[in-house]
Amino acid sequence: MLRFIDVVETDTSIHIVTERVQPLWSALERWANKPAKSREEWLIWGLHRISNALAFINDACQSSHGMVRVESVFISPSGEWKLGGLELMSNPTDSAAVLYSMGERARAFKCPEVHKAGWGALKDLNVSAIDAYSLGILIHIVFNVKRDSYDQLPATAEPPHPPPTQAQKGAIPNVLFPHYKKLLHPTAAARLAPSAFLAAGTTPGSFFAQNPLYRICEALDGFALSNESEKNTLLKTIKDSTASFPPEFTQHKILPALLNSLGHGGTTASAILPVILALGKDLSPTEYTDTIVGPVVNLFATPDRGTRMALLDGLPEFADKLDKNMVVNKVWPNLQTGFTDTVPVIREATVRSIILISGKLSDRILNNDLLRHLAKAQLDPEPSIRTNTCILIGRLAPSLGPNTKGKVLVPAFSRAIKDTFVHARVAGLMAMMASVECFSGEDIATKVLPAVTGSLVDKEKLVREQAFKAMEMFVKKVEVYASTLPETVAVPESTQSVPGGMSPPGGFGSSPTPTGSSAALVTSAAGAAGALAGWAISSLGRKLATSEAQGTLATPSSLDRSVSAPPQSLNNHAASALPSPATSVPTLPHHGKAMQLGAKQPAKSLPLEENDGWGVDSNAADVANAWGDGDLMDVNADADDWGAFEEATPEPVAPPKPVASPRPVRQAALPNKPQSAAIPPRASTLSPPKAKPRASSPLASPSVSVSDTWGSFEQDTTATTPDVVEPAKNMSLAGLSKEEKAAEMARRREERKQKIAQLKAQKQG
Repeated sequence: MLRFIDVVETDTSIHIVTERVQPLWSALERWANKPAKSREEWLIWGLHRISNALAFINDACQSSHGMVRVESVFISPSGEWKLGGLELMSNPTDSAAVLYSMGERARAFKCPEVHKAGWGALKDLNVSAIDAYSLGILIHIVFNVKRDSYDQLPATAEPPHPPPTQAQKGAIPNVLFPHYKKLLHPTAAARLAPSAFLAAGTTPGSFFAQNPLYRICEALDGFALSNESEKNTLLKTIKDSTASFPPEFTQHKILPALLNSLGHGGTTASAILPVILALGKDLSPTEYTDTIVGPVVNLFATPDRGTRMALLDGLPEFADKLDKNMVVNKVWPNLQTGFTDTVPVIREATVRSIILISGKLSDRILNNDLLRHLAKAQLDPEPSIRTNTCILIGRLAPSLGPNTKGKVLVPAFSRAIKDTFVHARVAGLMAMMASVECFSGEDIATKVLPAVTGSLVDKEKLVREQAFKAMEMFVKKVEVYASTLPETVAVPESTQSVPGGMSPPGGFGSSPTPTGSSAALVTSAAGAAGALAGWAISSLGRKLATSEAQGTLATPSSLDRSVSAPPQSLNNHAASALPSPATSVPTLPHHGKAMQLGAKQPAKSLPLEENDGWGVDSNAADVANAWGDGDLMDVNADADDWGAFEEATPEPVAPPKPVASPRPVRQAALPNKPQSAAIPPRASTLSPPKAKPRASSPLASPSVSVSDTWGSFEQDTTATTPDVVEPAKNMSLAGLSKEEKAAEMARRREERKQKIAQLKAQKQG
């Protein structure tokens, strides 16, 4: 029946407030164009609602409605039929019943008894007699009569009231026609009462019981008391029959009932939620927000895994209806617990759902809390979770903060590229490609490309192919970025160029720097080798200068031997970088070194500054090469053996101190160790104030093996008795003429040969 809300009484009228409804005739017009089956189901369901109301009035209230017709029936927003028009409702046994006085004016349908004896004849009849006959006429009208002819009554409504025939059935369903005839029986005692009509229709297998709308309503009314099996059956029926239901029935009848049950929680919430989301698709955005969003969001707080899983699966249906405040305060605090759930399915569904609400997360959550969860998710034992996590990070990349992009993206994608799961590796490459706009050109060159190159030789072809595509994209990006860079940022220096394109700005011991001209760049393997040799020689020079600076041989006279020099067969760049030793260099008062290096250089030698840290006297530039032709000598070749060991002239200022003879050393021809020239003797004693002549040459020691190497400096522990150094016998070459120098050098070479011969003889003896 029509639901009463309120009443307002004035001096002249009474206003009754009911629920919002519309007349039946307007709904009949809309349903006229609907499919015949759907229209029939809706009409039968409506007749059930009217029969139920009449049964209540006749049996429970012992009254007669008296005015059952189309104008007395209304349609609620849910599509249900509501019986109104209660103006004539009264008890026929009451002599003052309004039905007797107002029935004619209300244009009520007249039963045969009223036609014969007037309205007063109802006093002796059953209270349902007039309502049953009116119900039969209503059935005929709703199935057969158009809007403009609702007053057209069936032939049986006029005297002599013949029973309806099959030809007069019209659109009335066959299952309903026998009961329709009984409702219109001309004899009141044999007439079918509304309650009997209702009972006949609700019998299992009958016209009401088979109606889907009726079954849904009956199940929803007792849904809370149903068992799990009955609930699941109902939900399945609703899901399968939604398309055939009237939209208003779905939205305003089924949906509120399910939402009411959803609020109680329980295990059935996971089964109810998908049905609710499916039924809510036809709602307007405002109705959806007001009706569905609130109850559904409250479910995120439930601990039931089935409900949480249903929420995650259904999130695409309502994510766009959520506002930012609701996501931050209600959804995210409960949703994030899914990242640490023990069930892998929930963890994976949580990862997949984040992208749907990422645009409504706060910056703090997006750049901090969420990324912490995703970092752990990349270490998940399930490969599918790791893969989906990488994909999610790639899709979130554009919305991350600038600082977060630089710190997170490359490590995250690099971890995915190294994953053991092939699809995770592919996802890492694809995510990195999708996020290319998040990287600067420098980051691509220094971070992204090194991370991708390993995938070029991946064991899986799928990964390799994707890696090559990624490399092609990134290289093009780097090329575009490189084209915007200046040709050079180095400040040009007016220094002398060195072969190989290097110029030592601070002397031989300084680090080489590239020249400012692009023409000086190394463009061949030979040039590169020369440049590398220059770097190596410079490094050794620095070490040699350091060892000399740390020397403790403050003797007025140097050892009677020369330093090793590289052969001319070496690369010109490396060979020219080594200065030639002088045969005799005066000892400077402020340098306590046993030997000073200085000689004429070949034409391609490195230019040395006057104060280059090597202690070379710039006035001794004309000293002849003490190495003669400059070749290293083989100790096994008598023709050309060890070089001369020069002696420094005694310092005239301070009295000389005796120095022990250095350990005799047999040096292998290793040109890349110039440090040997500055190695001090193993044992030394201080000499008396007066210099003493040399006792013997250090080369005469029999403890030296001919095949000794650089390791003999550490391996030979035999100590030799220190000899007193005699005054230098060899005169300095600085003051000699060219011919005298040549003669002196020849004499020294001959002396060396003799000493070496003696050394070999002692070794063999």
